[in-house]
Amino acid sequence: MLSIIIPTYNERDNIIPLLSRLEKSLNKEHEVIFVDDNSPDGTASCVEEAMKTYRCVRLLKRKKKQGLTAAIVAGAAAAKGGYLVIMDSDISHPPEKVPALVSALDNHDLVIGSRMLEGGGVASWPFHRKIISIGADFLARAMLGVSVSDPMSGFFAIRKEVFKKTKFRTRGYKILLNILADNPRIRISEVPYVFSDRHSGRTKLGAGEIFTYVLDIIRLRFT
Repeated sequence: MLSIIIPTYNERDNIIPLLSRLEKSLNKEHEVIFVDDNSPDGTASCVEEAMKTYRCVRLLKRKKKQGLTAAIVAGAAAAKGGYLVIMDSDISHPPEKVPALVSALDNHDLVIGSRMLEGGGVASWPFHRKIISIGADFLARAMLGVSVSDPMSGFFAIRKEVFKKTKFRTRGYKILLNILADNPRIRISEVPYVFSDRHSGRTKLGAGEIFTYVLDIIRLRFT
């Protein structure tokens, strides 16, 4: 079984479009687990309404915002599937690529959606966002020695047993780095995809997230 884990915070307007595209793309047994950090915009209520139409949907409601890594770990703990897909709720990660990630997972432990491979890319990013991404990528490679093409990706599929073996120390939005740092010998594949700007709502990336990322890199390097 496949479990798709989607953390949410103020993503009400993206829930139905995301679910619609996921359901059109998938032809195997699956569940979609939304982990909501008490969104004040009514995201959880929107998911609960969607559950009446989409029987595959589950909702984990948390009392406060505890960070993206904690949300994904909570979703994985509740997951029924042996294969996990991690993706954003804002449709920047194309749902149509999920089957390709899952198919490659049959012969690998981790399959990363990569913006850097031929056929991948980024659509409509402003210059400052590109600079931030390049800087974050350089820091990850320099401090952690990761060698995949897109270590900053937030779109990936992983076997649940590998996920469970990982000691999570990150708090921000780059949980993949934690997995790579703790599992250097796993079988990894990459699938190209084009990252699109969010469908609706405002980006969560700000000075606070950047600072958290730097602290996460330090934790992974020295703990």
